[in-house]
Amino acid sequence: MELTPEEGRVLGCLVEKQLTTPLQYPLTDNALIAACNQTTSRDPVVDYDVATVRMAVRTLREKELLRTVHRTGERSDKHQHQLDRTFALSPGQVALLAVLLLRGPQTLAELRARTERMHPFDTVEQVHEELAALIDRDEPLVALLARQPGRKEARYAQLLVEGGPAPAASLEPVEPVEPVEPVEPVEPVESRYVESAPRPGTSAPASTLAGLAREVELLRAELAELRSQLEV
Repeated sequence: MELTPEEGRVLGCLVEKQLTTPLQYPLTDNALIAACNQTTSRDPVVDYDVATVRMAVRTLREKELLRTVHRTGERSDKHQHQLDRTFALSPGQVALLAVLLLRGPQTLAELRARTERMHPFDTVEQVHEELAALIDRDEPLVALLARQPGRKEARYAQLLVEGGPAPAASLEPVEPVEPVEPVEPVEPVESRYVESAPRPGTSAPASTLAGLAREVELLRAELAELRSQLEV
């Protein structure tokens, strides 16, 4: 039995709300639409309209995975899942399938944390045992995915939705980086400009001394000319 993504989302939402908000369960059409379009604890986030959800409800009912009830005194029909009855599942298995339907492939640790409000597991080993039972069925409902490069833990995926789990993504080959040419060392700043006054403790070159003497002579000549102008 394969489900559409819309059927999988509706089924997962019904299980989640039954186990986390039992006083509001079963769900009306409006409550079910809001649960499907919830932005938290969902991957991917969707935006289903009334027609989409009602179509999923009808086809799930035909597959005996959903039941619509009408209670005396209530104005709207309400929907409840039949996942546990149809597949003869334990409460822990139902919770795990719901989280996988709502959030995609996950590791053992992620599944344990995210099923806490639905069905608490004492250890990761308990999660593994329930998943193993779902994998070992004649028609498996869960698959173990190959470990992705760079990940320490493998992930598990549900097999109810059509298409099955996607194969583990492989890293794209990294393009070789062209070698960078070595940068020539930059000359000290002093060597690119006219030599300044000699540092203390060192002797100035002859060319520098000659230039300084010339500047002193020019200054003296200018000073003498100014004095002669003042005397006139």
